[in-house]
Amino acid sequence: MDRRISITACARLDGKTVAQILRNEFRASTAIVRQLKKEKDGILVSEEPAFVTRRVQKGEVLKITVRDGRSEIEAREIPLEILYEDEDVIAVNKPRNMPTHPSQNHHGDTLANGLMYYFRSQNFTFRAITRLDKDTSGVVLVAKNPLSAAILTEEMKQGRIQKAYLAVTCGIPNPGMGRITAPIRRQEGSAILRCIAPDGKEAVTEYEILRENERFALVRLTPGTGRTHQLRLHMRHMGTPIYGDDLYGAPQIGERTRLHCETLRFTHPLTRQICTVRASVPADMAELPE
Repeated sequence: MDRRISITACARLDGKTVAQILRNEFRASTAIVRQLKKEKDGILVSEEPAFVTRRVQKGEVLKITVRDGRSEIEAREIPLEILYEDEDVIAVNKPRNMPTHPSQNHHGDTLANGLMYYFRSQNFTFRAITRLDKDTSGVVLVAKNPLSAAILTEEMKQGRIQKAYLAVTCGIPNPGMGRITAPIRRQEGSAILRCIAPDGKEAVTEYEILRENERFALVRLTPGTGRTHQLRLHMRHMGTPIYGDDLYGAPQIGERTRLHCETLRFTHPLTRQICTVRASVPADMAELPE
């Protein structure tokens, strides 16, 4: 969606160019600056259009307008649990059995479809910063404008967005807490499956048992890296695959993979405040199987 932001130049910014302020205060990428320069009111200083070379004086107000389009994804009225929302981001508790994005077999039942309906009266492009598999529930962070999307995408690349998951494992991990370091790569001959292999990319997961019975455990998993299927592979590597995981060794008839993104921690793209978003434990993980 369109986003208008302004800043009044303080003594620290006195004499800085618009380009310097855009880069250091707004963290605007080259692509965002290029977009701003194309708009008549993209960059204003004292309500007048300004070049990026213009020097801003103390007390002057620099305003930018980042414009957005609208995704062609179909809007569908789907109930959503909104965990957090402001002008720049929205965090949703994605339920199980819901894809994040439309795909060949899922055109109207995804998180993207639901958010397109939620923002049906506004320009909104669906930009998921974090993603979860269809069967995985929990927090998904979505950017509401191009500027916040660009900043948060870079944060993701740098590994600065932290996530913690809950998982039900078949078997009890031993020891009860620890660190798994097992590299991961794509499995030969498959576009979907991954495997643990010495020539894979580094993958690190911290784990801790929260509750257990004779056969199953509720485990908190904190990934230090973001490899595809990392948590599922690492739990299998421990000899305790995730309950319901039909890809990596613990399928249960009629059951989903018991994996839930409980917590997401990130630096807000504009305010730079630390934000922590939590999703409550789903009903099918509140109690361990017998």
